[in-house]
Amino acid sequence: MAVVHRGSKGWMLDHLTYINKTILNCERMKSYTFRPEYFDIVKPHISSSTKTTNPLLKTKTSSTKESTEVSCSGDETISQDIQGNTACYSRVRDLILEGTKCLLQSEMTKSLLPRMNASNGDHNSCLANMITGDSRLAELCELAKQVPLEDKEVEDGQSAVQVIDEETQSVPDLDPFSLVTENITNCTRIVTLMGEKYLLPPHTSFLLSDITRMHPLLNYKKFDAIVIDPPWENKSVKRSNRYSYLQSWQIKQIPIPALASPECLVATWVTNRQKHLRFVKEELYPHWAIDVVAEWYWVKITRSFEFVYPLDSPHKKPYEILILGKVKSSAYCQNREETEPIPDQQLLVSVPSKLHSHKPSLAEVLAGYIRSNAHCLELFARSLQPGWTSWGNEVLKFQHLDYFCSVEDVT
Repeated sequence: MAVVHRGSKGWMLDHLTYINKTILNCERMKSYTFRPEYFDIVKPHISSSTKTTNPLLKTKTSSTKESTEVSCSGDETISQDIQGNTACYSRVRDLILEGTKCLLQSEMTKSLLPRMNASNGDHNSCLANMITGDSRLAELCELAKQVPLEDKEVEDGQSAVQVIDEETQSVPDLDPFSLVTENITNCTRIVTLMGEKYLLPPHTSFLLSDITRMHPLLNYKKFDAIVIDPPWENKSVKRSNRYSYLQSWQIKQIPIPALASPECLVATWVTNRQKHLRFVKEELYPHWAIDVVAEWYWVKITRSFEFVYPLDSPHKKPYEILILGKVKSSAYCQNREETEPIPDQQLLVSVPSKLHSHKPSLAEVLAGYIRSNAHCLELFARSLQPGWTSWGNEVLKFQHLDYFCSVEDVT
């Protein structure tokens, strides 16, 4: 399970175990597991030579650090008008610190958070070798943008879908750009695109396209839960040229009202930059007719139970924000299934992946707050998860075979 513990403060998550749980192999296929070295984070990502104590292992509450310049941004200090709001920052800081301590202390006593066995060989060397096979994916994403728009001929009332079922022996002729691809089998299937191999977990569906070519999704189905991980503009992205980002006006053009069912749960990942946080709450969600209902925090820790960055760092923070909302609906459904109320100020604590923007799955966390057999969608996805539809121009990125190794290689 992705969720290894549920407490009053939130959830402890095991991202690696969840990925491996999704790779269900058929007898005719070799067994695979996600490379564990990607989650082998033992020390914080800091270069400070000063020795500091771990606040998460202290028995007493740390007092809020006094600072002349408080930062709520992952890449730059907050603006002058926000600097004065130290009380808000202090509340978030205390929530992160005390909530994480509470979850970790219960986990350390129960040993519910699995510790990774050290991999054989040089981790850095392994990582360098693994990245090479993924280099063709950028080429594939560019191809997705250049494919001419064509309306597939489908029967009335049918959406443009291509199905991989038990009778599908091979899948060499997939069109992932203008058709939603479904793997409806109970097994993981391997597909080849532009000479590169990708693992498709069972009961997954996806569309590979950019924001201008989402129309196959609009005719596919209405969704009860939508998770969005927008490529936010920031200085780090501009400097690294790691991926294309979207400006605020472009994000507003995502057709959430056309994709969402009545009272759909929408969860949006936001950087710690206050400009983006205010945009989601005050402009984006109202534009989509969504009411904000909760604010959660994904807290990143090492396997030594330390924050990956100092909590009071003026540059990088050890957490990201998730804004949850519900689509406003005037329609009343007589047979509507009752769900649990969404709690506010909750934490998602996990050891993060070393891979950029490789976030943990929210499928098990959100399951209690949406109806059973709900249709779920992840936008700007970079991986697939069973029972969900995934969309993005890098939607298969972390399904590349190079990110996995055969079970025989690790036993």
